[in-house]
Amino acid sequence: MAVQFFQAEDGARLAYRDEGEGLPVLALPGLTRTGRDFDYLAPHLPGVRLIRPDYRGRGDSDWTGSDSYTVPQEARDVLVLLDHLGVAQAAVLGTSRGGIIGMLLAATARERLLGLCLNDVGPVLQRSGLERIFDYVGRNPAAKNLEDLAQRLPAAMPGFANVPASRWLEEAARHYVETPSGLSVNYDPALREAFLAAFDGPEVDLWPLFDATQGLPLALIRGANSDLLSHETATEMQRRRPDMILAEARDRAHVPFLDEPESLAAIHAWLAAMR
Repeated sequence: MAVQFFQAEDGARLAYRDEGEGLPVLALPGLTRTGRDFDYLAPHLPGVRLIRPDYRGRGDSDWTGSDSYTVPQEARDVLVLLDHLGVAQAAVLGTSRGGIIGMLLAATARERLLGLCLNDVGPVLQRSGLERIFDYVGRNPAAKNLEDLAQRLPAAMPGFANVPASRWLEEAARHYVETPSGLSVNYDPALREAFLAAFDGPEVDLWPLFDATQGLPLALIRGANSDLLSHETATEMQRRRPDMILAEARDRAHVPFLDEPESLAAIHAWLAAMR
């Protein structure tokens, strides 16, 4: 699958992948992740045009500095991508940070959305989950190579169970690069500064963004052991949107891989609601 590029409003060269035909699905990854996060899901999406950007500062996209690594900027970038592709409307599948971007788009560019599916994210983010992200974002792992890291990941990812060793090796290869001096993150380390600025900043009420999804086909996938999205928040989301498709992925924390049976059932039901 070839990586392609488009130019953001400020001239940044940003990467994306575009494959398949059918319903346009804009797949938005998590904070430190890339469009390859959806490799596990892609084979399960017949009849879908899967569009996967790498946010600025991540993957194959230009590094543009910590001040530009914000949710509003990334939301503007993906709208430019849709314009670049001539896609008037798309369904948005957002993992973690990608889901926050999706909710922001529902509030500010609703006419571009066909629906929204949230992967382990909601209007309230648990402090414990944010603190765990704080511990690793922008830092290279101590592991010497990908195989070493894959062996360490199960202990570093509490809440996951019944994950084959091959999957942990795939995860290591997707998010880190082997260099002569050891493993390196595949994103701008300055992302840490942007995360800390948001982490230490004033608390933002995201419920109005969630409420802006009214009328859109909506789904939520929660890792049953998630430390970022609580059961209580998911319950309140369901109360506000009784029509929301809700699934819990067993043996998963933050974030589900999206090829779990529960995740696939929810995604397929969500896609069917837009066809």
